[in-house]
Amino acid sequence: MQRIAGGPYAGGMLVIRADLVEEIVAHARRDHPDEACGVVAGPEGSDRPERFVPMLNAARSPTFYEFDSGDLLRLYREMDDRGEVPVVIYHSHTATEAFPSRTDIGLAQEPFAHYVLVSTRDPDSHEFRSFRIVDGVVTEEDVDVVESYMFAHTGADDVPDRA
Repeated sequence: MQRIAGGPYAGGMLVIRADLVEEIVAHARRDHPDEACGVVAGPEGSDRPERFVPMLNAARSPTFYEFDSGDLLRLYREMDDRGEVPVVIYHSHTATEAFPSRTDIGLAQEPFAHYVLVSTRDPDSHEFRSFRIVDGVVTEEDVDVVESYMFAHTGADDVPDRA
């Protein structure tokens, strides 16, 4: 289990599988020098990101991202049909740190989503951070990268007995 500590704004926690982190980072690298964006959907009420959905940055910009409105409408209809919600909404920053800009804060419309930012400014590494953004207030949260959600964050009493 890899733990990525939050900064001075630490609040809650995003628990996310390593394969999803790798997919998000790979998408950010592929779209560099433009910002990448997408969603990781999960079962409604679970706060568990499961289905990686890379989106096209309709702005095709190195400093701004915008979901295509038609693609976004189709995604929300699909999530509704599947009983899913956008658990993670992610995008990349190509030349700055992974911290929400004023524009990012203004775009944040999902109060229960984890807003993940990946910085690809360094070609040899990346910065992966998660935030809650509610009514313009940004709260950084820890990120716990796990191999599987099975038994993640459970105590010893929650592990089934072996007979």
